Amino acid sequence: MRALVCEAYGPLDNLKVMEREKPAPGPGEILIRVGAAGISFAAMLGVQGKHQNKPPLPYVPGNEMAGEIVALGAGVAGLKVGQRVAMAVSQGAYAEYAVGLAANAVPIPDVMPYAEATNFPTLYPTAYGALKWKADLQPGEVLLIHGAGGGSGLTAVEVGRAMGATVIAAAGGADKLAAAREAGAEHLIDSRSEDLRARVLEITGGRGADVIYDPVGGTAFDQSLRCVAPEGRLIPMGFASGTIPQIPANILLVKNVTVIGFYYGYYNGWGGKAQPTPAEAAGIARRRDMVRAAQAELMRWFVAGKVKATIAGRFPLEEFRAAFRLIEDRSVVGKAVLTP
Repeated sequence: MRALVCEAYGPLDNLKVMEREKPAPGPGEILIRVGAAGISFAAMLGVQGKHQNKPPLPYVPGNEMAGEIVALGAGVAGLKVGQRVAMAVSQGAYAEYAVGLAANAVPIPDVMPYAEATNFPTLYPTAYGALKWKADLQPGEVLLIHGAGGGSGLTAVEVGRAMGATVIAAAGGADKLAAAREAGAEHLIDSRSEDLRARVLEITGGRGADVIYDPVGGTAFDQSLRCVAPEGRLIPMGFASGTIPQIPANILLVKNVTVIGFYYGYYNGWGGKAQPTPAEAAGIARRRDMVRAAQAELMRWFVAGKVKATIAGRFPLEEFRAAFRLIEDRSVVGKAVLTP
């Protein structure tokens, strides 16, 4: 099979399209013929050697994919060959075939294209879990979203609107703001030219945002602390700016603010370094039940037109540089995908 291979950590030019042996599914795994695989900031960090998870080299990057099941590993039940699914994997999605845990496979409706489906293994459930499970976002509350033109931000805009929030979208440039408005944002702030704190306070009558979803970090996080409402919830979802913010505890104290950590992989059983204990395994099973329920609701939202899964572009494996450049240049609007 053809695959995009990382032979050395560093620049994206280290990646090469190569022939690799087609993988075989092990116990509890499925083999997928990949229809589309999502380009992400996390995957780029992985190739550069800047991600906390560093697979042994050489490896095939890619963490989000959608396609057709072509083989089942031992012990897999509830799925069948020929079924269309989306799923998240620790690596391997940038190839014609990839294996993943059957427990993480999400059946997708026939009306959902593979490219759009790559948004659903991680981006949509991440926004859903952060806003519903952790922040307890309520209808009528004000939700501020940073980086609202990118894949993570746009999904949060749609999920927030579907949950009944008033959404303020902050993004850099007219194209990204237009995409955020199309996704359902009621108020727009150009983070390149406008004073975010002043605009949020103006929009909210001086109160501030109840919930702030921040995949950017850096100065965006600092500004959030100055425009979050009393008893507000602030969710640092990532650090696309490259700067991990430091939190002044005095502001949290004075405003009764809650800063919420949320790692979606915890709910899907990712990241374990050893065989889980029986108690840990039971916890993973409960959290995966939460994920399955969330995925089912998100699929219903897609069919009903509540979420659209915006695609920034579709690229063959050989054009991976152009796809990643959208991430590097921060010009991506929605989700870019590779189509092996």
